[in-house]
Amino acid sequence: MAIVAVWAKPGSRRPGVGGRHGDALVVAVAARAVDGRANVAVVAALAEALEVPKRDVRIVGGHTGRAKRVEVPDRVAGRAAQLLGSA
Repeated sequence: MAIVAVWAKPGSRRPGVGGRHGDALVVAVAARAVDGRANVAVVAALAEALEVPKRDVRIVGGHTGRAKRVEVPDRVAGRAAQLLGSA
């Protein structure tokens, strides 16, 4: 498993995965940061973008903040790096 640094943007009007915030991959989700809803949405959005099942994506750090560490399968770490470079 690989660790991807993620910058979550809850309550976004334009949900999507891609771009950079420092060294982190930006994941914008419509869900608000209430009762873990944004975390669930971040996992779902990242899994969809990486084309892996949600069960293969897991937040391992930063559950209560925007800066998160997310575990993804090694086989898609390259795809995550590509998304990091996209606008």
